[in-house]
Amino acid sequence: MSESIPLLPPGHFLNQSRPDVVAGVDGFVDTTTLAAHDFDVDTRTGFMPPDPPISRLPIEWEPWETILVKAVSMKLQLAVKPGLTQDEIAHSASWRQCVRENLPALSTKALTASELLLRRAHHVLTFIVHMYIHTLPLDAELRIPPNISIPLLEVAAHLQLPPVATYSDTVLYNWALKSPTDVTTPPALDNLRSQDLFTGTNDEQEFYLASARIEIRGVEALELMRTTMDEMFVGDEIAVWRITGYLHQLALVVDDLTSILLNVRKGCDPEFFYHAIRPWFRGEDSDSMQRKWVFEGLDEHPEIEPPTDLSGPSAGQSALIHALDTFLGLDSSHDESWTLLRRMQIYMPRHHRNFLRHLTTNPRPVRSLVMGGDLKLVGAYDAAVNAVKQFRDAHIRIVALYIIGPASRERRAAKVVEEADLEERRPPLTGTGGTHLVHFLRGVRDKTAEAVVGAQSK
Repeated sequence: MSESIPLLPPGHFLNQSRPDVVAGVDGFVDTTTLAAHDFDVDTRTGFMPPDPPISRLPIEWEPWETILVKAVSMKLQLAVKPGLTQDEIAHSASWRQCVRENLPALSTKALTASELLLRRAHHVLTFIVHMYIHTLPLDAELRIPPNISIPLLEVAAHLQLPPVATYSDTVLYNWALKSPTDVTTPPALDNLRSQDLFTGTNDEQEFYLASARIEIRGVEALELMRTTMDEMFVGDEIAVWRITGYLHQLALVVDDLTSILLNVRKGCDPEFFYHAIRPWFRGEDSDSMQRKWVFEGLDEHPEIEPPTDLSGPSAGQSALIHALDTFLGLDSSHDESWTLLRRMQIYMPRHHRNFLRHLTTNPRPVRSLVMGGDLKLVGAYDAAVNAVKQFRDAHIRIVALYIIGPASRERRAAKVVEEADLEERRPPLTGTGGTHLVHFLRGVRDKTAEAVVGAQSK
């Protein structure tokens, strides 16, 4: 094995053995961590890794890195691009031929020595798969060659992630620092950059970095949750007074998250995002023609489970927002919208899923304390709930600007005859995570608004 393979300290919990399964039994808490409180959540970076992810695999897997770099440098064009030229079609076909015929079948066995390597491998392989799939002709079968499909399925099984690009691939494990900084402090929000991009554009980078900045700013929210739960165990009058202050501060932090979310408009053009960026990370269930992804080579590997979850990356896969919902008791409903949101946890890193499951087992929920609390505590809790509701309002505004609006304009631009013919067969507008977008977002937002305890919400 190459000496360049990054190794974590021997006692680090990410070095513990992992089950060889794609997804654990529902509700089962992975015990590969060393302690119940250790869920790969850092005090400086939260759900982001404490150090920038590795930007290159060791030499054994250099062919994967090379083919990804080649794809980006060739500026491959989406098959759905209007007015695609024959030269652009041939350009993409030549890259795919290189993937299918020239890329060696590489073993993933040595990757299992390092969680960091597995994460990078998942990132690189899913980027390659998405570029392969989304440059195929619109009338072609979506077949992924075995020299890519089998390694990806093996890596995904070790990480317990689906074999498709996820939020962790585009955001959590896709960042670097512009300039080195003090390792004892959180990264500055303006000192982040993305490592890999489908389009190589600043618009795409700013789209990912908006989420990365939310994750970093959200570290304080995680700390406020922790200190609140500590005080809940005390439960006396002073503890309630402190919890009231923590909830007010939590509302201010969530307000900052909302501002960061809305600031994506400064760096990412909505029309360019919808037409040139978003199609790259669509998953199988976002394909307008409902074509299935075929992972070639599965017949020769009966030990590998065929994939069933193939949605693309989505902000709904961020454990931070799920943690806020769980901490405040917003997600206890069996409403369809919450069920869809919980489904997104399949696409989270397994330790983050376990963190959320751990939160749900908290024997002293903050909402229960609030329900029997004084007006000051109720007011602080409602302020936090309303801040989350306003965050969701902002998310709906961004979705309207970046997806609903461009989609409507695209439809209006179609010929009247084509529109009449296609409308009845057109599937509902979905997010990259496969959800019926507007209905889903409004449902979660409305349920959040209903969670206030006091007589009025903002």
